Amino acid sequence: MSNKTGEFSQKVIKLALSIPSGRVTTYGLITAAAGGHPMLSRVITHILGKSDQVNQIPFHRIVYSNGKIWNDPKHNKWCAKLYKQEGIKVDKNNKIINFEKILYQF
Repeated sequence: MSNKTGEFSQKVIKLALSIPSGRVTTYGLITAAAGGHPMLSRVITHILGKSDQVNQIPFHRIVYSNGKIWNDPKHNKWCAKLYKQEGIKVDKNNKIINFEKILYQF
């Protein structure tokens, strides 16, 4: 891994860990805040999943740029509990309600 790749990965992890409870952000916003090319937003989940801090990362707070959550029934059931605890509401189409209001920008 090159030094630049390592620096980008560390920034991504730090940013993900800083997303406040009750807020969401997007893969693209994390990528931009970490100084990466927009295409790198496709590897954010991979970077976070390989982190030694994986159990501390609030994956449920990272959504698509249109406010939709990852569409996987097993994942959605798990996230539904977390969203409820944090006061985040999701509609029947798996989209965050009031997305623009709770969007966290770095």
